[in-house]
Amino acid sequence: MSRQGTTSRTAITGARIVLADRVVERQALILEGERIVGLAETVPDDCAVEDLRGGWLLPGFIDTQVNGGGDVLFNDMPCIEGIRAIAQAHRRYGTTGLLPTLISDYAPVVDAAIAAGEDALAAGVPGVLGVHIEGPHLNPVKKGIHDAQRFSTVDAAVIARLAAPTTGRRIVTLAPELAPAGSVRALADAGILVCAGHSLADYDQTRAALAEGLCGFTHLFNAMTQFLSREPGMVGAALEDRASHFGLIVDGLHVHPAAMRVALMARGVEGAMLVTDAMPPVGGRSNRFTLMGQDITVGDGGCRGPDGTLAGSALTMAQAVRNTMDMIGCDIVTASRMASGNPARFLRLDKETGTIAPGLRADLVHLDEARLVTATWIGGQREDSRE
Repeated sequence: MSRQGTTSRTAITGARIVLADRVVERQALILEGERIVGLAETVPDDCAVEDLRGGWLLPGFIDTQVNGGGDVLFNDMPCIEGIRAIAQAHRRYGTTGLLPTLISDYAPVVDAAIAAGEDALAAGVPGVLGVHIEGPHLNPVKKGIHDAQRFSTVDAAVIARLAAPTTGRRIVTLAPELAPAGSVRALADAGILVCAGHSLADYDQTRAALAEGLCGFTHLFNAMTQFLSREPGMVGAALEDRASHFGLIVDGLHVHPAAMRVALMARGVEGAMLVTDAMPPVGGRSNRFTLMGQDITVGDGGCRGPDGTLAGSALTMAQAVRNTMDMIGCDIVTASRMASGNPARFLRLDKETGTIAPGLRADLVHLDEARLVTATWIGGQREDSRE
């Protein structure tokens, strides 16, 4: 039963609560407005009560790589309406924070995407934390599904565009071996989170980029140089580095579960972030879409181009969490860290969100006993959903 009241304080009860290091039971989570007050063994008299009747209450999921959702591709709708549709589609699956991600495109589209992100932040679109510009400064040899005809080199104008002031967070994925010396440092000094991806950079080139301020790796293992005995490659540099983060697409298609387990053992769980690399079918009605003139179809859990190339994913963060537990063998606390706490730390938002702790924003997700999403909270505002 739920107890309603006129107070701004709410007690969420009835679920196991997933903290950063453990799960607690038979306690209430107290919220006041958009913030978390803390845990209580008994419900204070001045609280309205929301009884979840079982399941788990976790920090809301944070996805740093979201190309689309709700039948919308960000490249096709680089505007506040497109961002709103994508964020709403992913909220259904527990994502309370995300960065709409632009796949390699021409400069005017990049400009529109950056402006749309600022508009969404200014309008307070729920869940929007900034934008991710993936390309077009990538290596054609590792283009994946990206259109190499839209690729361009990094120059002063590009740096000025990408480093334009933002009220949120901005991620830029580039191939460091193609960026002039000092480019990564210039972007990092401007507060941009620079990631390496779609790259032929070797170990030494990657280490040099890390020294300049590179702080992440976009979809580890995919579209980058691999770990070999005499050539550790970008993967080796990523797993050796203690300060950076890497994204993992845990859909059973992009990376073998054994490779992911080895990565976690080598780097430590604190370096890993779950990402979806999601495309328009997530939360949408169609299992087909067009990407840069290519027909993409969804089948067997993945999105593929005409030649079979993986084109992002049809993964949700909720499914990524379940896969992390079932495929890799992580417990729910570890999976939650990879879905929430670690990306918040990577985004330098861990003092604001990403864990269930006093003073942080009440960004939450409830999973029922089958680990399916039933409700989310963004800044304390609840929205019921059903996967």
